[in-house]
Amino acid sequence: MNRVCTPDMQFAYVLPGWEGSEADGRVLQDALSREHGLRVPTCCYYLVDAGYTNCEGFLAPFRGQRYHLNEWRQGHRPRNDDELFNLRYASARNVIERCFSLLKIRWAILRSPSFYHVRVHNRIIIACCLLHNFIMREMAFDPMEDQLNETVVDNPNEDDDHIF
Repeated sequence: MNRVCTPDMQFAYVLPGWEGSEADGRVLQDALSREHGLRVPTCCYYLVDAGYTNCEGFLAPFRGQRYHLNEWRQGHRPRNDDELFNLRYASARNVIERCFSLLKIRWAILRSPSFYHVRVHNRIIIACCLLHNFIMREMAFDPMEDQLNETVVDNPNEDDDHIF
C-alpha cells in the first residue's frame, strides 16, 4: 500500500491493493500515473524510505548511514552531516509510522489476514483511513494515542504483509 500522511497524523493519500513484496518504485509509479493519483505540491517533498531514490518531489535518506530511530536511541551521536540529516529525517518520517501503527491499533480488521475479495478489502482500508482522519480531526483527546505511546515504533514493516 502506498500511503501519505500529514504532520498531524492524518492520511492525505492511500492506495491499497498492492502486495507488500511489490517493488516500491512500481507502486509509486502507479500512484503517480492515476487520473486522481498522488500529486506532490509545488516546492514540496514527501519523505520516502530507503527503498526509493531521490527524485523531484521525493526525498530519501542517505544510504550507508544510520537511518532507523532505534539506532539513535542506543546513545549513538551523528558522526557526520549525512548521519545528522538521517537522524532528523527519521524523526520527521516517524510520523507516518506512528499514524499507520495507530490505524492498526484502532481497527482490528487490519491486523489479520483478509478473506474478503480484494475490491472489498481495499474499500475497508480506505474506510478505516477516513474514519481515522475524522477521529483525529474531531477528538480533542484520543485514548488510542496512549496505547500507541506505550509501543515503540522501531520496525515500520513488521506487520505490513497482513494488511495489504
